[in-house]
Order: sequence, then C-alpha cells, then structure tokens
Amino acid sequence: MRARDFDLDRAPASADLAGLVERHWLVRWDLPEDREGSVSLLPHPCVNLFATGGPVAVAGVGDTVFTYRYRGRGHVFGVKFRPGGFAPFLAGPVARLTGQTRPLAELWGAADAARLAHELAAAGPDLDTLATIAERHLRARRPAPDPEVERVGRIVRTLLHDRSVVRVDEVATRFGLSSRSLQRLFQRHVGVSPKWILRRYRLHEAAARLAEDGPANWSEVAADLGYFDQSHFIRDFSAAVGMTPAAYADACRRHVQPVSA
Repeated sequence: MRARDFDLDRAPASADLAGLVERHWLVRWDLPEDREGSVSLLPHPCVNLFATGGPVAVAGVGDTVFTYRYRGRGHVFGVKFRPGGFAPFLAGPVARLTGQTRPLAELWGAADAARLAHELAAAGPDLDTLATIAERHLRARRPAPDPEVERVGRIVRTLLHDRSVVRVDEVATRFGLSSRSLQRLFQRHVGVSPKWILRRYRLHEAAARLAEDGPANWSEVAADLGYFDQSHFIRDFSAAVGMTPAAYADACRRHVQPVSA
C-alpha cells in the first residue's frame, strides 16, 4: 500500500451483537489542500453501514475492487456486519443490496435514519462513542433471533476455515441442504452465493500471502487455496484485483500495493 496518510481504528462489537456485527471502524485523515488520498479494497462478503458526517448509507457486498478517495480533513465511521448479519435489519433479501450503496433512509425510513445521522455527526470522530450510538440503534431495531442467520454463520465459518472444502455441494451435504436451498439461503441472507464467498476468501488469503512473501510458485499457491489448476487461480485473481498475482506481488515488494485485502 502507498505510504499511509490515514488512520484506521477498529473496535469489536458488544457481546450481545457480536453474532451479527464483526466490528466498528473509523478512518480519519488530514491532508494538505493540494493532495488527494485514495485507498482501494477487495471487499469481504459483508454489508457495511457507514457515515461521513452527513446521511448514513449502507453498502452491500461489493463485487469488484472498491476505491475511496479523500481530501482535506475528515473521517468515516462504519459498522461491518458479519456475512448474513445485516439480514435481520432489512425487510427483504440482502441480494438487493449487492454491488450497491443505498441511503439508510430507504431501508429504515427517513426519521430513524436522520436520528442516527444526527447523533453520529454530533459525536465527532471518537470510535467508542460512535460505536455506542450505532449499537443503541441496532438494538432498537433487532428482531427475535433467527435460526437461519445462525445457520448461515456456521456455513460461512466452514467456508472460511475448513481447507478441505473445495466444492459448494460438499457444504450443502454437510448441513443437510440441497444445493438449490443453500443458494436461496445465501441470496436472502448474505447477498452472494456460497461459491462466490469461497472464492473471495481464497483470493483474500492469496493477496495476503503475496504481500508478505512476494513471488511464489503459482502451482503450489493454487493448490494450497483449493484450485485445481494454476491458470484458473490466476484468472480469478486478475479479475478480482485488476492485475496478475505476479504484478501484485511486485507492487507489494515496491511498497505501492494498489489494493488492500
């Protein structure tokens, strides 16, 4: 990544919301008038609620690299939900948010969204205070626990941590679902398919390895990540990140890493 000109702070969710919210985050910057900063991210399969001092917005799961540009002095506060964690706060399938950023007012109503925006703006850039405000509003809207959300969480953890899983139908069988039922479950609660999540997690891991270790034996990397062949891995990585693994490793080596995973 380019020399950092912003500060990123993170805070875990409170215990009663931790099953739905992964973390709260706050990015702050203060640049000279003649400079512009930017950061590019390879999105996780998560919904984020965020505020920049004005109206609150919700970003669905991003299907491409996301670039945020910033100038002057400012901050962005966000709530990163776990995969499936935003579903209880949304009337309708999470898939309708995928690849989009929507005003919170469209999802929660103008009055509730305005109240949250006003309280966040008045708090200033203090992460603990902002997190407390956000959690108070989430608790006010949280419905009763949903067994399907808990099931989605277990499946996602399997996709993330079980390296023996290379096919989605294996996951469906393990959790007593048909492949079709699993797809519908993820469209409702996560917004992307289990196959997409499995591939994205592997690409995040690949990017992290390249950033740490530099050039590698692509056949070994592909095999370690569950790919059957090197060309498939290189094609997926290039499509998601916008450059080949070799070019990405070289950029990281020169400390001009263009995308953060």
